Amino acid sequence: MTYAPDAARRLRRVFLRGLELQANLGVLPQEHAAPQRVVIHVELLVEDPDAPHGIGEDRLARVVNYAAVAEGAREVALAGHTRLAETLAERIALRALEDPRVVSAAVTVEKPDILPDAAAVGVTVERLRPPRP
Repeated sequence: MTYAPDAARRLRRVFLRGLELQANLGVLPQEHAAPQRVVIHVELLVEDPDAPHGIGEDRLARVVNYAAVAEGAREVALAGHTRLAETLAERIALRALEDPRVVSAAVTVEKPDILPDAAAVGVTVERLRPPRP
């Protein structure tokens, strides 16, 4: 899944690719015994109040901070054992949606060492910010 920026809707795309961690993830006995390599990708659609024609202030406070997105994903992934990649992706997406500027989050969790003849297995989930009351 690739989100596209949409200036007409005042949205920009923010992404994090290839965050690699050793996480406790899986249902098999060997997956409970030791952490495994997990690769996380996050794509966000973020409100862009200066679109479609303007340029915003050159200040970090006006944008979603990539380091904060990575840290949030890292904290969720390392918080304990998660059985399903789907659950981990959903938790990471909800963490990203805590920033009120994030409209939607697509999160991919890959397990690259599961099948010897495949580069990776995994899942992508999407979550939307609930409508404002």
